[in-house]
Amino acid sequence: MNSAVVILIAAAIYLGMYFSYGKSLQNKVVRADSNRPTPAHKLYDGVDYVPAHPLVLYGHHFASIAGAGPIVGPAVAMAWGWLPGLIWVWFGNVFIGAVHDYLALMSSVRYDGKSVQWIAGKLMSRRTGIAFEFYILFALLLVLAAFMSVIATIFNKTPEAATASILFLVSAVIVGYLMYKTSLHFAGSTIVGLVLLIISVYLGFKFPIHASYHAWNVFLFAYIIIAASLPVWILLQPRDYLNAYILWFGLILGGVAFAILGSKGTFTAPSFTTWSANVVGGKPSPFWPTIPLVIACGSLSGFHSIVGSGTTSKQLDNELHGLMVGYGGMFTEGFLSTIVIASIAVYGLKVFQGLNIPVTVDNWGAQYAIQVVKHGLKVGIFAKSYAYGLQDAFGIPFKTGAVFASLWVSAFALTTLDTATRLGRFAWQEVVGMFMDTSEGTGKILSNKWLASFVLALVGMWLAWGNQWLILWPAFSGMNQMLASIAMMTAALWVTKVQRAGKWSWAVLIPALFLWITVTLALLWFLVVVVPGIGAVGTRYAVGFITLVGILLNLLLVFDFWAAWKKPAEEYAAAS
Repeated sequence: MNSAVVILIAAAIYLGMYFSYGKSLQNKVVRADSNRPTPAHKLYDGVDYVPAHPLVLYGHHFASIAGAGPIVGPAVAMAWGWLPGLIWVWFGNVFIGAVHDYLALMSSVRYDGKSVQWIAGKLMSRRTGIAFEFYILFALLLVLAAFMSVIATIFNKTPEAATASILFLVSAVIVGYLMYKTSLHFAGSTIVGLVLLIISVYLGFKFPIHASYHAWNVFLFAYIIIAASLPVWILLQPRDYLNAYILWFGLILGGVAFAILGSKGTFTAPSFTTWSANVVGGKPSPFWPTIPLVIACGSLSGFHSIVGSGTTSKQLDNELHGLMVGYGGMFTEGFLSTIVIASIAVYGLKVFQGLNIPVTVDNWGAQYAIQVVKHGLKVGIFAKSYAYGLQDAFGIPFKTGAVFASLWVSAFALTTLDTATRLGRFAWQEVVGMFMDTSEGTGKILSNKWLASFVLALVGMWLAWGNQWLILWPAFSGMNQMLASIAMMTAALWVTKVQRAGKWSWAVLIPALFLWITVTLALLWFLVVVVPGIGAVGTRYAVGFITLVGILLNLLLVFDFWAAWKKPAEEYAAAS
């Protein structure tokens, strides 16, 4: 197989499905209306409810959902060979991921920017909303831990990326001020921002910041508390918007590079190794059902429903922008994962050979994932493969390409990290509000945004402190994909009972049930086979407890879904 063929097939799939399947969802299911006021206008508060330019919002949404997920997951899943992961990415994008993301966003827009868990409670029962709220809170703790671990590792191994990433944050604050508080507005602020991005990258190469893994954990702990509590226009919107330019540039550069490599783009990695390659926790892992424990965001992700219904729906300026932001954002992420798989399929063996790591075509299934984790190459295997591609296609120095790829990953992982903290803060405040009055006394203290962010960041840092990636990533991925299945079931109820979309209900329900069965079996396998024998005792028990609670809450949520599904549509009030 050649990388050009894979890139062109991916582009054809995504463009074709966007303008056919996606447009049908917009027109026949959601029935988007440009004249219907969105929550950003109806409930404008200058903090969370702020209408954004569609490109700004696309930048925020995509940067928040992407993170390290669409890179790390597909990179590790290469242990099964390049073909299984590629099929899962494309299948998941088209039939689950993009549908899930778009409907989660638009159903929230119709309910005044309420969260997916609030919508589940309205469509099913109050108990459902409470259970879903706790599930999301636990899931977000794993998101924080997994991404803290990934980012701290990148900063430790690629200090140039650390400097540039920090300067990006400063640039974003400047752009946010210019965009919302001066006469420069959108166009002028964008030009200033792009200049600042270039300067940040240059200074990153010139002045790399060297620090330990644990020091970067402490930095991230402080950063996400502040970032998650500031108004969105100060940092979140402009930072994500600027980061999107880095991603677009990287996607275009990588896409073109691997499309023009010619004979140099021939895959050297095996297309398929074995059904039970050594992947999750270094143990023999059957591709089905354990694949969702490895590939999360690149194919589909429940975290996207929290972002879409948590921050994005509160910033959507026009309902017609939802398709580009929600549906298009997922497809862009899938294209990124396609480039990751293609790059490693072409250059992965060369990377291993250059580092004297004993991975060959013959032992790929047994050794690939083990060696990637052992040598801290979860991001590095892609960064180095990508750099080789840029070198062969355009003559870009290998070091420059590798640092850029690492910066690419860390910039987006940071956006996911602080967005997850903000969303966790929302969930925390909603949980507190279920049990006490938050307007005064203890309830007011516990629901304070700074305290909520502090508690979440502290637990996340504690889980990430030991860098127990082998147990953190599959736990995060599994809980994340389970969340996707529950969010899809909620969307199926909305589409069926509220939107009265007829046969389109099955296009949502069938993928949701398939995903639920797959992830439930995968998490049970993880809990029984992997958790007991891996990681530090404290992390092992914490992750095992969170996973077990997640499984139990998941079973309760499915029971409530089935009870709600059997009710006649007449019992549901139409969305306003």
